[in-house]
Amino acid sequence: MSYMHKDSANGKWKTLSLAEQMANIGSEVYRAIKFKKKNNFEYSKNALYRALELLDLTIEAQYKKHSIKEFTRLREVLCDYLLGDNEYNTDESIMKYFDSFAYISAIRKEK
Repeated sequence: MSYMHKDSANGKWKTLSLAEQMANIGSEVYRAIKFKKKNNFEYSKNALYRALELLDLTIEAQYKKHSIKEFTRLREVLCDYLLGDNEYNTDESIMKYFDSFAYISAIRKEK
């Protein structure tokens, strides 16, 4: 399989904490939302695909440590919001979910 995040796929991703992983995914989701708002659907789709790749790497890395149910549901919600009919009525507040991970990650780096 060809990965967009080659270093991450080669094992670097597993060295990051869950908060760091989720913060990185959030960055791609933020880009996808930003481009969607600008009606640049190609860039939005590409950013979403990068986010999904990282999310899949997180599911693989965290499989034994955490329940993957939340991650797989998140994958479903993101696809529905950015590619589908938004049946879950998701809005841009989904970024609040990712912001908490970015905050935790930043605090840990300061220590």
